[in-house]
Amino acid sequence: MAARRARRLLGSLCIALLFAQPAPTGAAARSGSRSLLTESLVRTFTPFYFLVEPLDVLSVRGASVIMNCSAQCETPPRIEWKKDGSFLNLVSDDRRQLLPDGSLLINSVVHSKHNKPDEGYYQCVATVDSLGTIVSRTAKLTVAGLPRFTSQPEPTSVYRGGSAVLGCEVTAELAPLLRWERDRQALAPDPRVLQLPGGALLLTNASDADAGLYRCALDSGGTPKYSDEAELKVLPDAEEPQRLALLKPPSSLSRLPGQSAVFPCVAAGFPPPLIRWTRNEEELPTDGSGRFQLLPGGVLEIRDVAEADAGTFTCIAESGNDTLEAQAELAVQVPPTFLKRPANIYAHESMDIVFECEVTGKPTPTVKWVKNGDVVIPSDYFKIVKEHNLQVLGLVKSDEGFYQCIAENDVGNAQAGAQLIILDLDVAIPTLPPTSLTSATNDHLAPATAGPLPSAPRDVVATLVSTRFIRLTWRPPASDPQGDNLTYSIFYTKEGINRERVENTSRPGETQVMIQNLMPETVYVFRVVAQNRHGPGESSAPLKVATQPEVQLPGPAPNIRAFSGSPTTVTVTWETPLSGNGDIQNYKLYYMEKGQHTEQDVDVAGLAHTVTGLKKFTEYSFRVVAYNKHGPGVSTHDVVVRTLSDVPSAPPQNLTLEVRNSKSILLQWQPPPAGTQSGQITGYKIRYRKVSRKSDVTESVGGTQLSQLIEGLERGTEYSFRVAAMTINGTGPATDWVSAETFESDLDETRVPEVPSSLHVRPLVTSIVVSWTPPENQDVVVRGYAIGYGIGSPHAQTIKVDYKQRYYTIENLDPSSHYVITLKAFNNVGEGIPLYESAVTRPHSDTSEVDLFVINAPYTPVPDPSPMMPPVGVQASILSHDTIRITWADNSLPKNQKITDARFYTVRWKTNIPANTKYKTANATTLSYLVTGLKPNTLYEFSVMVTKGRRSSTWSMTAHGTTFELVPTSPPKDVTVVSKEGKPRTIIVNWQPPSEANGKITGYIIYYSTDVNAEIHDWVIEPVVGNRLTHQIQELTLDTPYFFKIQARNSKGMGPMSEAVQFRTPKAESSDKMPNDQASGSAGKGSRPMDLGPDYKPPLGESVRNTPSTDTMPAASAVPSAELPEPEGPFLPAEEEPQGPPTAHVRPSHPLKSFAVPAVPPAGGPFDPALPSTPLLTQQAPGHPMHAVKTASIGTLGRTRPPMPVVVPSAPEVQETTRMLEDSESSYEPDELTKEMAHLEGLMKDLNAITTA
Repeated sequence: MAARRARRLLGSLCIALLFAQPAPTGAAARSGSRSLLTESLVRTFTPFYFLVEPLDVLSVRGASVIMNCSAQCETPPRIEWKKDGSFLNLVSDDRRQLLPDGSLLINSVVHSKHNKPDEGYYQCVATVDSLGTIVSRTAKLTVAGLPRFTSQPEPTSVYRGGSAVLGCEVTAELAPLLRWERDRQALAPDPRVLQLPGGALLLTNASDADAGLYRCALDSGGTPKYSDEAELKVLPDAEEPQRLALLKPPSSLSRLPGQSAVFPCVAAGFPPPLIRWTRNEEELPTDGSGRFQLLPGGVLEIRDVAEADAGTFTCIAESGNDTLEAQAELAVQVPPTFLKRPANIYAHESMDIVFECEVTGKPTPTVKWVKNGDVVIPSDYFKIVKEHNLQVLGLVKSDEGFYQCIAENDVGNAQAGAQLIILDLDVAIPTLPPTSLTSATNDHLAPATAGPLPSAPRDVVATLVSTRFIRLTWRPPASDPQGDNLTYSIFYTKEGINRERVENTSRPGETQVMIQNLMPETVYVFRVVAQNRHGPGESSAPLKVATQPEVQLPGPAPNIRAFSGSPTTVTVTWETPLSGNGDIQNYKLYYMEKGQHTEQDVDVAGLAHTVTGLKKFTEYSFRVVAYNKHGPGVSTHDVVVRTLSDVPSAPPQNLTLEVRNSKSILLQWQPPPAGTQSGQITGYKIRYRKVSRKSDVTESVGGTQLSQLIEGLERGTEYSFRVAAMTINGTGPATDWVSAETFESDLDETRVPEVPSSLHVRPLVTSIVVSWTPPENQDVVVRGYAIGYGIGSPHAQTIKVDYKQRYYTIENLDPSSHYVITLKAFNNVGEGIPLYESAVTRPHSDTSEVDLFVINAPYTPVPDPSPMMPPVGVQASILSHDTIRITWADNSLPKNQKITDARFYTVRWKTNIPANTKYKTANATTLSYLVTGLKPNTLYEFSVMVTKGRRSSTWSMTAHGTTFELVPTSPPKDVTVVSKEGKPRTIIVNWQPPSEANGKITGYIIYYSTDVNAEIHDWVIEPVVGNRLTHQIQELTLDTPYFFKIQARNSKGMGPMSEAVQFRTPKAESSDKMPNDQASGSAGKGSRPMDLGPDYKPPLGESVRNTPSTDTMPAASAVPSAELPEPEGPFLPAEEEPQGPPTAHVRPSHPLKSFAVPAVPPAGGPFDPALPSTPLLTQQAPGHPMHAVKTASIGTLGRTRPPMPVVVPSAPEVQETTRMLEDSESSYEPDELTKEMAHLEGLMKDLNAITTA
């Protein structure tokens, strides 16, 4: 002990002599000459670490335990022990003592039901008084409980050669102490006998010698404890097949890497079962060559478990035709390990530092920090950043010592440490890894040289004070009024706190700094120190500044939950915000149907509310905002819930009947409308009856298919049918009864149909209308008709139509051409005899409506004795962007329009874009039909025909309807960005309209930024009107990557954005570029412009413009172009008096579309082809006028722009309505100007919404 004290005294004297240098005085202190000595005064880091750390121990009562620990340091450390976080007093403890190497010895472990003084968590603490303290990992001492069995062996029997399991379960800590006996003798080692991890005994390939009395014994110190005895009987060989059974299925396990895992799968049966294993549904190789071993009895052993072994293990037992499966999960847990350990750090007082610590493990470890053995509690100056790193702000001398990162999860813990040394300010910091200091304090640490130091900075003031930041400014010191080479350190602290922080200026000569991350309504003290190449100078006088108070708004309400109590109600609950910041006055609950864009809200006084009147089986999102006297707080996140399902509230749609033969009728229908299904449709219930016996109803329940063939009906009998939809909640309303009559006799399909009885052709300019009547012999089945046609031969094209059809239009033919047409009826046997006809399409100039009706001998058309009248009054009612309801009347019905027979109607519809679109058809048995799945903003034509038995009408007059518009559902396409030739700061953006415009495009918004990951409200925005497909942006920064996105708008709103397109501007300016992008020279009064000739045309895709100049523009020409008359046709230069670039004579798409009125260029002035442009993101360059940098603000729309172009590509009208109905005249009428203004206002509203978001 005396020797140790002497060594400690000697070490202290050495340290005192090392640091006891005479302090410089007077001018020497100011000159910085002391820095030449301090390089040798840098203290070195002292190795201080654990050689051995304690490990987890399992013990039994009365045994002795050693918890190992040993630490290494130049000065031998003092070792102490903690149990459950408290220091142990080992001086007065007779059972626990400290061994010379630092280990802890516990004699005669004490453990009982109510007294467990030794069980717990132990930690070794090593201290060197002049240095600091470190702590070891935490080790757990577990004491096995009192010996007791959770299950006892039971008598069992096994067939010779079979397997048996004897149960004997104990707790996990006692399992290693368990052993088995037979007839009270220890079991000899036998490969057929295996003790499972839980304690049970597995016996395989049983023989007569295995019979006997079995018991298990627990050796936990002292007298063993025995279980009950159980007899095992061995039966003769099984002769009859025995049912397959699992005696011991596998159970889920959790293991550490390197351990072993054992999955039992013991099966019994005859024939003897075979066992195989799969992992994650893949067969496991268990041939004995790898880590997976198949032990006797089907037991799977996994040796040296790895993290990749985790998964689902399935054992499959097969015996004869029987198969059984059982599954178990293997979870592999990994103790914490360090990916990055903390590093030693040198620092000065007032600096900010960060200790880095990166860990991994499974489950994910938690991390805490310890300084000199004490847990670091996060505060304003000690913060956990980037998940696990420790940040210390504003260092003081007492922060020196050892810092340890301690990581812990369910299966272990680990520690790693580093030392912090705080040097005197006149000692330069040695070079260390760049991660030790934060960015605010790692500058200006180079060693100083001899020379004069700066005086104090002058006039330190706070020029901007906010709630959480302050901007300070000052003047350079009087000793260096220019201050170009000075850097500054700003020291600050809370008033009354002696812990200073420091912030450095970013570049020499800078005399202002922004101090951020301050606390609201708090007084801070600031001082500024200048530093030159010789070192830091005098400090300014302290400046006290109080930050502004912060408006105290509520935080988000925690634990928001929503659940549906009925098909139309949802109850939402939440709790009071943790950061209420004042009394909560009320809450506002917002909710919105999924897929909609309009939120509804309701005021709530309490912490719960039930929203009623919702749609059934519909998803809604809910959020809550708390209000106090200052206003609304932070919104909660959205919670989504679906209302409960219910029975459908509407019947299926469009039920039709088709008589197949004399004994069957096919039913077809469509589901109830989407908003009325009230849940997932699980099936359909069909009820039918004979019309003559309405009380005798037959019921049939089918799946979710939309058709059903009802068979086994009587011949020549009329039946009524109705269909209802079902959900899990029950059956919804049924359709009206619809009737059909089975045939008296089945038609013949043993031969092909006969020739159609007539063929009628009507040639038009590019089409031929073909109509026909069916074969006279209607006893043969007709499945449809085949129409062949071609120029000179009918075999060029063939079209097949339904057997009900009597009319077809052959489209896309050549005018003035001779076509041969053939018509054949067909069924499942083949095609019948053809009927031929020919027709000549009309020339383009022929607009007559002459019909050709050809009677083809020997087949004379026989008119139907009672032809069906076509439906009348067909009307199309537009319901939405994809749905139109068709209604009609049938003059062959009574006045009440009630259908009492088996007639049905066929509705057909098509759109003329593209021109070759084919008709779609559907059948209906009522006087209306709901056509769904249409395209938005598209003109459709509809017609209806009626069929009764074998007779059909011609098609009715057509009705037209245009579906409503919908927001664009695809972005603009083919976005390209190119640099303008000769103008490297100018780019041209080109694009094409969206494929799914769903309406007339009224505008585009171009977004661009130099940061593709920036928030969208931080991108610069450029509005462009809807008939433009190109735009020019000027004054970009050279050699800079830009990213561009485009969004289209129609009357319904904004569509999705295109993918970002990257473009890098060129590296250098063009050598011939002039100021303001203009060529030199100008035309004076009376000068003759250049003669371009009468055939001059501006280049396609470019414009001709003059940059207006108020200095050179003649007074006579200073007329706004909007006042000039617009020509009716395209521009043609006058031959008599040719002019220069005619910007005033060629109408741009619209004078308002540039958001500024273009001016008339000076006569004959120089011109420059360009697109409409906007100077944005300007960069000052010599000879250029100063521009303001553009930000994403709607205010930029009002800025004057250059004139509009001469020639501009126009956006094609992608919607059908515009093509079919609008005139091709491009002149703007007054009402069109009003419409364009409305589109412009809508575009500006959208931009306002974007920029204010």
